[in-house]
Amino acid sequence: MNNIKELENKKVPKGEVSLVGLGRLGLRTALNLIQVHRGGPKTIYVIDGQKISIDDLIFRMYGGEIGEYKVDFLKRMVGDGFNKEIIPVSHDINSENMELVKGDVVCLEIAGGDTLKISSDIIENAQSRGALTISTMGVFGIGEEKIIVKNISDLYINNPIVEFFKNEGINGHLLVGTGKLIRDWEPVTPYTLDKIAEIMTAEILKLLEKKNKSE
Repeated sequence: MNNIKELENKKVPKGEVSLVGLGRLGLRTALNLIQVHRGGPKTIYVIDGQKISIDDLIFRMYGGEIGEYKVDFLKRMVGDGFNKEIIPVSHDINSENMELVKGDVVCLEIAGGDTLKISSDIIENAQSRGALTISTMGVFGIGEEKIIVKNISDLYINNPIVEFFKNEGINGHLLVGTGKLIRDWEPVTPYTLDKIAEIMTAEILKLLEKKNKSE
């Protein structure tokens, strides 16, 4: 019994994760992470400057209010006294506030527009201070697609995200997704996002464990 108690005492949240982007996929990943029991991150920074709109149905389904910052909603939903610290940051990241992205693991799930350059800058900045990084490489799909999980160094597919990051000199970065982009005919479906978020969460936990063991 004492051994079990000792093992239980060691199974506590540890480390910090930054989630950059709290959209439809980001919320799913955040909900997965905060529900991890007997481990996972101690602190989660959720970073997004957007407010909930009428089209953000998944937020409204969980009780989010139109006009509320998405990150503030997540903090409100979790409540005070939770065993993981949720730190909401209601700003979009740019070259002047890169210091807002903290933690041992940095996960980018930024959607909409041309975000490749700022994503590359965030990855480079995070890696320069020793953080491990992970992001998406396409989330479109109808559910039949295989979810790709690969280090950028091992990817050789026709994908503008992969090509851009490689041209920027990004190395040691993990990419997760269907490989399908807005140029393809497939829409973004909730069940595909569910699958990607599940795998993204698992990979974040593995990166966090790797980081914890190295310290």
